[in-house]
Amino acid sequence: ALCNEPKLLLMDEPFGALDALTREKMQEELHSVWKRNGMTILFITHSVEEAVYLGTDVVVMSPRPGRIVEKIKCPFAAKDGERDIRSIKSSQEFVKMREQILSLIWGMPHNN
Repeated sequence: ALCNEPKLLLMDEPFGALDALTREKMQEELHSVWKRNGMTILFITHSVEEAVYLGTDVVVMSPRPGRIVEKIKCPFAAKDGERDIRSIKSSQEFVKMREQILSLIWGMPHNN
């Protein structure tokens, strides 16, 4: 997908089937590619932690019918400097944002 140097890359749950360690490594690799190329990436995930780490904007959607509930700016992907994934994901700022998004999701009615 990167050979053609796209301006937009669509990714639908690309790391969903990976084990936790490989998933984090792929998150770091994707972030590196994004920083180098500057392309727009539309990344679909059910992992709130992954969305907060990789996203510049996280769009929370409602279940059936899918509607935008809230759009939240996330600062972690765009930050420059040292990128230690474990220290970012354990930071107070990251945990607070993750919990904010989770509270939005858990506050929605769920149809099973």
